[in-house]
Amino acid sequence: MTGETMRAWAVTAPGPVEADPLRLVERPVPAPGDDELLVRVRACGVCRTDLHVTEGDLPVRRPGVTPGHEVVGEVAGLGRAVSGFAPGDRVGVAWLRRTDGTCPYCARGAENLCPASRYTGWDADGGYAEYTTVPAAFAHRLPGEVDDVALAPLLCAGIIGFRALRRTSLPRGGRLGLYGFGGSAHLCAQVALAEGATVHVMTRGAAAQALALELGAASAQGAYDPPPEPLDGAILFAPAGDLVPVALRALDRGGVLSVAGIHLSDIPPLRYESDLFYEKELRSVTSNTREDARDFLAVAARHGVRATTHTYPLSRAPEALRDLKAGRFDGAAVLVNDFS
Repeated sequence: MTGETMRAWAVTAPGPVEADPLRLVERPVPAPGDDELLVRVRACGVCRTDLHVTEGDLPVRRPGVTPGHEVVGEVAGLGRAVSGFAPGDRVGVAWLRRTDGTCPYCARGAENLCPASRYTGWDADGGYAEYTTVPAAFAHRLPGEVDDVALAPLLCAGIIGFRALRRTSLPRGGRLGLYGFGGSAHLCAQVALAEGATVHVMTRGAAAQALALELGAASAQGAYDPPPEPLDGAILFAPAGDLVPVALRALDRGGVLSVAGIHLSDIPPLRYESDLFYEKELRSVTSNTREDARDFLAVAARHGVRATTHTYPLSRAPEALRDLKAGRFDGAAVLVNDFS
């Protein structure tokens, strides 16, 4: 596709989404590297990490980057060293883009901790565009029976929620608290419920609380309200550090709080006796491995996990980010390519 151009959204100057830091630009269609696929974007989920990249909460890694890392698309070109894929194949492009494969972390199966890891929509241009690229080894084959829009949020929101759930070490039949109930949490809740957990949701907004109850949560209340019973595990999805002590105090003895976000506001001082004693644990979550992605997609297919989605044309990507920040929708937003 040498010489062809495409439209893409670029973060020209990170700042509040209300000030329109995204600009629509025309760029050459990217040429895939030797080990990469060129992917024509069909749908791209809108993740809170895209908001952090756009607003500058995360440091700039690539000036003028195109956000987006929940991409469903079709193979439009192959690098000369790629095998096993063909034009027209449907693939997913997720957050984790590349690792070195040789460091001690990669060697022990913890590629999410690789110091040389690179990320779609942060280190390299992502899916808020007509085309993107992905190393073939990090492209995900997608089931044919689920449509593009339903699949897109699974590729980050679903995967990271799944890893966060596993990081809680929730016992079978345990009591799980979810703080925040957006794209990731509402997928995580479905997995936890299918595996026999009792789920309590603490979140702002009547629509999110209603969705939680509709999906089978035992209770839904305000973000700072106590759950109706002690929790064996909890996950903090909201990027609000002041919820950390709130969630820790809601844990039963031996409970684990897992923090799912890539960005968190400052955590206030913790009191050892009330917040951490009785062997409570606070754990972070850093990205995911490809194994996480494969395991989650299999679990999602087995249990019929489905995203509640709200679609926006790709041409209205800034509006989707503003609505995400303001909490104007439940579930997840997905951009559908209306450029090509």
